[in-house]
Amino acid sequence: MLNLNTKIMKTLISLIGIVLLSTSMTLNLQIGILWGTVTNNDDGKPIANAYVQLFQNGNAIGSRTTGSNGTFSLQLNPGIYSLKVITQGFEVYIDKNVTISSGKTTNLKIVLKPTSVDDSLELAKEDKMKKIESYDMVMEMEAPSAKSSVGGVRYVAACVADNSSVYQEFNTESYDVVNENTFKDVINNPLSTFSIDVDKASYSNIRRFLTQNQKPVKDAVRIEEMINYFDYDYPQPTNGNPFSVTIEGDKCPWNEKHQLVLVGLKGENLNDKQIPPSNLVFLLDVSGSMEDANKLPLIKKTFKYLVENLRPIDKVAIVVYAGAAGVVLESTSGDKKETIISSIERLQAGGSTAGGEGINLAYAIAKQNYIKGGNNRVILATDGDFNIGASSDAEMVRLIEEKRKDGIFLSILGVGMGNYKDSKVEKIADAGNGNYSYIDNLLEAKKVFGTELWGTLYTIAKDVKIQVEFNPNKVKAYRLIGYENRMLNKEDFNDDKKDAGEIGCGHTVTALYEIIPADSDENISNVDPLEYQKQSVVADSKNMMTVKVRYKKPDGDTSLLITERVSSDKLNATNNIRFASSVAEFGMLLRESEFKGSSSYATVLKRAKSSVGLDEYGYRADFMKMVELSEMLCK
Repeated sequence: MLNLNTKIMKTLISLIGIVLLSTSMTLNLQIGILWGTVTNNDDGKPIANAYVQLFQNGNAIGSRTTGSNGTFSLQLNPGIYSLKVITQGFEVYIDKNVTISSGKTTNLKIVLKPTSVDDSLELAKEDKMKKIESYDMVMEMEAPSAKSSVGGVRYVAACVADNSSVYQEFNTESYDVVNENTFKDVINNPLSTFSIDVDKASYSNIRRFLTQNQKPVKDAVRIEEMINYFDYDYPQPTNGNPFSVTIEGDKCPWNEKHQLVLVGLKGENLNDKQIPPSNLVFLLDVSGSMEDANKLPLIKKTFKYLVENLRPIDKVAIVVYAGAAGVVLESTSGDKKETIISSIERLQAGGSTAGGEGINLAYAIAKQNYIKGGNNRVILATDGDFNIGASSDAEMVRLIEEKRKDGIFLSILGVGMGNYKDSKVEKIADAGNGNYSYIDNLLEAKKVFGTELWGTLYTIAKDVKIQVEFNPNKVKAYRLIGYENRMLNKEDFNDDKKDAGEIGCGHTVTALYEIIPADSDENISNVDPLEYQKQSVVADSKNMMTVKVRYKKPDGDTSLLITERVSSDKLNATNNIRFASSVAEFGMLLRESEFKGSSSYATVLKRAKSSVGLDEYGYRADFMKMVELSEMLCK
């Protein structure tokens, strides 16, 4: 009887094995393979590093770069595809009828005709005059970063191997207009109120422009984010507050008649044993616009670096969105690094962008795995090119504002060029109790998720607002340098319903005021004297200003107040204000600011070198290289 049961079991196992093998073979037969070689028409030699793209029904399906022998291969579902090949020095190759059959290999021999840069420029000029009314045609012909929209009609331009457009007008990056803060006279405007900003994206984005030998777009330059890219030597907080307040003063380097005042905040340093468990949801944009090497491939490496720094008490889920949103990895413990990294490695770009659907799903997963008293956060990685679902900036901001009520914070990693939507990404980060970084290379990824890991991921104070009252006996007028997108009404300071910025552990936040002394003969106010009101009596005080800071605990709804009264004769200048002012001056030069005065790259460099300090990670040395590069570009 035992032998009979054993035989039956063996037979059943064999049958199951045959069924599984048959199923596996059937599934494999559903996939076809495209294999191709790319060669030079003139000499027949293989072309390495050619960029190969596949499209279907107007959507980018996949891409490859040819190897040293000119070959490439992709696994595809059966169907008809359009193929495009681009590389520098050769004409663009297009084949709109590439057929992939189930279980078979389609072989292509692609021959590219050499062309000169001059020929490419002429081709771009011709193409610019042609209307392309079919969306499928555009998707099959245009190269990454070569899109422009004019009056509802789309055009294409010839591109080179680095995927940059021959003509700058095809660049569709978007930035909000920054109208610089002007001088305010203290009699009529004694209060300056703003939300703090710990975002640092502007600096690394500017670096991306400069390292490509391009002058940054004016509105890409947000001076407060440049200043806050760097840490400063502020003391640790005392008296139970989560951050300290430092105030310094100095002469204004670009206007000898003015003064500078620095207001700096320093978040409490915590080690990883002091930080509660993290519930993280990685939300990755895997749409077709993310397939370039400086987008999804860079983001995958960035998230892998973050995973390596996770603790066993942390957990991670992965959500992606393209034509639709889906969960790639359910919430998984931080000690299962291989599982998490394997899920990241398998991601590929293709399809349109359902950004709103992805955000809804990511927040739902974060809420489902919510850790009370823990660090609950969604980390969104995108080029900001949302075009399906919640597409308008206002609609997306309202969505994020609603989601933050669940106590879930937001971090955003911006990537890419050519179609980068900085304006949209910045708005979303501001609305989501979050921070915003731009990843231009792996060293920046290491900074964000290495040296500043818990500052990026763990909030120690939220809704942080600053209000400064100036004494008209000491100050005639003032100008807040930067923070144009963070200005608040004076009434907002005491309104706990008004959203503001967040500070992570160890973060520093720095603001600079340019001050016109009370005894200056400069005429600031261009307002007629009031007919029904007269100037009120000014208090007899030696103080120059009063600095007030309001903040809430990460899980709190009621703000707490810190007040510092500042006497001008007690303001000192250290390397903090000297280096911060050199960064501010650099920003004004890049923006061609009307307030730049006697600014020059030489004075920026001289002051930065004299105040560089410890510079443990070399970030300030990198800044000085950017200044030198800018000076060369502007000659």
